[in-house]
Amino acid sequence: MISCKEGAQLTKNDYNRAISFLPGKIQEEIYHLDVEPNWLEDSISFWYKTTTQDGITYYLVDLDDLEIVPAFDHERLTDSLNSVFDEKIKREELLIENIEYATADSLGLQIKDREFALHTKSYELKEILNKDHNPDDLKEIISPDGNWSAYIDNYNLFIKSSISGKVFQLSHDGSKNYEYANYYGWDDVIRGERSSRKENFWVEWSPDSRFIYTAITDLRTAKKMYLLDWSIDTLYRPDLLYYYRASPGDTALVYQIPVIFDINTREMHKVDIPPKAHFNSPELRWSSNGEFLYGRNWHRGYKQIDYIEVNPINGEVRKVGSDSSKTNIEIMYTIFEYSEKSQRLFFTSERSGWNMIYSLDWITGEVKKVTEGDYFVKELKYLDEGNQKLYFTATGREADVNPYLQSLYSIKMDGSDLNRLTKENANHIVSFSTDGKYFVDNYSTLDQPTISVVRKPENGEVILEIGHTDISPILEKGWKMPRSFNVKARDGTTDIYGALWLPSTFTEDESYPIIDFSYTGPHTTVYPKSFSQVIYGSEKQSLAELGFIVMVVDGLGSAMRSKAFHDHSYGKLGYNLQDHVEAIEQLSADYSWIDKTRVGIYGHSAGGYDAAHALMQFPDFYKVAVSSSADHDHRMEKAWWPEMYMGWPVDSQYHQQSNITLAGNLKGKLLITHGGIDENVNPSATFKLAEALIKADKDFDMLILPGMRHGYYGPHWEYFTKRKWNYFVEHLLDIDPIWEFEF
Repeated sequence: MISCKEGAQLTKNDYNRAISFLPGKIQEEIYHLDVEPNWLEDSISFWYKTTTQDGITYYLVDLDDLEIVPAFDHERLTDSLNSVFDEKIKREELLIENIEYATADSLGLQIKDREFALHTKSYELKEILNKDHNPDDLKEIISPDGNWSAYIDNYNLFIKSSISGKVFQLSHDGSKNYEYANYYGWDDVIRGERSSRKENFWVEWSPDSRFIYTAITDLRTAKKMYLLDWSIDTLYRPDLLYYYRASPGDTALVYQIPVIFDINTREMHKVDIPPKAHFNSPELRWSSNGEFLYGRNWHRGYKQIDYIEVNPINGEVRKVGSDSSKTNIEIMYTIFEYSEKSQRLFFTSERSGWNMIYSLDWITGEVKKVTEGDYFVKELKYLDEGNQKLYFTATGREADVNPYLQSLYSIKMDGSDLNRLTKENANHIVSFSTDGKYFVDNYSTLDQPTISVVRKPENGEVILEIGHTDISPILEKGWKMPRSFNVKARDGTTDIYGALWLPSTFTEDESYPIIDFSYTGPHTTVYPKSFSQVIYGSEKQSLAELGFIVMVVDGLGSAMRSKAFHDHSYGKLGYNLQDHVEAIEQLSADYSWIDKTRVGIYGHSAGGYDAAHALMQFPDFYKVAVSSSADHDHRMEKAWWPEMYMGWPVDSQYHQQSNITLAGNLKGKLLITHGGIDENVNPSATFKLAEALIKADKDFDMLILPGMRHGYYGPHWEYFTKRKWNYFVEHLLDIDPIWEFEF
């Protein structure tokens, strides 16, 4: 057995091969990867775009005639667009945001945020000027009957009669930081200390136009988070940015106060719910007749959720039902669908130990099981009230299928007649037509390219094959499919699943370092369930090309398995890497070409926490880590995520599992990076870790990308990728890296 690259150097050809497998590169060489249908109003047709040998291509599918045709003449449309736009458009790069089939001879097109009418015989383009096109600039919202427009002025809510033109002021105590109908948005980043945040106007009219539901946004006690933007070329001092973002346990935060206005009486009623933190304010919808609002009300800490009805006349709340947990109720995979015809709410709960569907009688509050078993319900794809059926995706039900591959099922609303509609041993991504008469199914696995079909929901029968993914161009240049594996978790009994990426030059006669790509969640998974996930995540193959084995694995505590499986991480996010160590130990025992003495790790965001944490929790196992945009201390994170998974109120576990607390344990080589204006995970966490590492006299490397937010792009992404690749090349392969190569 020889060591990979021992005594050798990488060449530019090695780096160029790695670059050629990056997602943006190989997507240009993969044809018919997926079909994402854009259903038309008739529900028997849809359009989709895909990549072909000619470039980006648009198709129209007619399910009456079972016919697939080009959506238009791509060359003629490109010529027409180039007579309109100053910047020339290439036919192979034709990007259309929306298509509407207006008449037999006319198409509506949205391109680069401009709207056009296209005459499909002459290919003449006529621009449609729509002042209200951008929903972010919405200044007024018209009532369903058209008689009123609602708007805000000086932080108060007004309505104006479209018949008489008369204006009525509905609220009178609004002021800056106590603002009516101006919701707090995630991207409300304010530039300059004395500036105001942008206007985020929202109201929801009742269907009968009598009531307005909205909320007061109360920022009076909220604490600010700060950023300094050093990246503006014309400025020679940093630009100050700030935003309001609560940290775990905070009580000084942005509050939402839900209110209802009666248009007839001009009266306001506060919904009978205490002011809620903006990150778990109630989610309410109008019933179709406007008689009540219904929705979900999350309790802080996410251990309880109430299903409520609100009387718009007085704001009184009736709790129809609730769900609770000793740990948490997972927010990412919850179904909430109210059937007005049957007056039942369909929701998911893990009360049985698995994520199952239940029905809640909206009148009596009685709860009944709809699904039952040891499997995980993911999404409700269609509710067929006429036939009293639910269509849902689920994983783990079939004993002979990987537990992360989802299938589509149907079941009667009373829990009878369960049927599996997609029987291929693959991951099925489905999209129903508006009327529920058809669904598109893209099915694949990590090593089986996508097959796209249209099926009938009655029995899953395929009525039309749309396309098969063609990957012959990337196979010709050496692409290798990732290898799926399963090993035992740290409990010695539970199967956990992962995948390996090998270099295209792989040989079993060599020994390779292994790099763990980590995102232990716990709200998601990293196992590549579909072939498109493999392609969009092909940076793992790129890294492997430089002489590494790259691994992903979902250990105990990650999502989409049983409640007991998931609860391993509750309050213990710092221990989620234990199964990664177990996986590498078992893989290296099975495969002599994996060198467990040379183990690296990288990750972004919560995965960045994992990467740095690995060198502190397992300092003798992991040798090199690249940690980007990480939440190194969960006490410094946005409140909802740690409160969901670490617990609320904040306790000593937060301190014990902090990378900052553990900085003195660091061994190995660590590169920490962060975007300078990251409003998702504030860079203060990385600076605070750096301070702790300095005080502990630890050797580490640090990179700040001044103009980047949470994600990196453009030249900053290229620079970071160079640093990441070469960090592993230098410190894990122990050879000299090359800097002078281009993307």
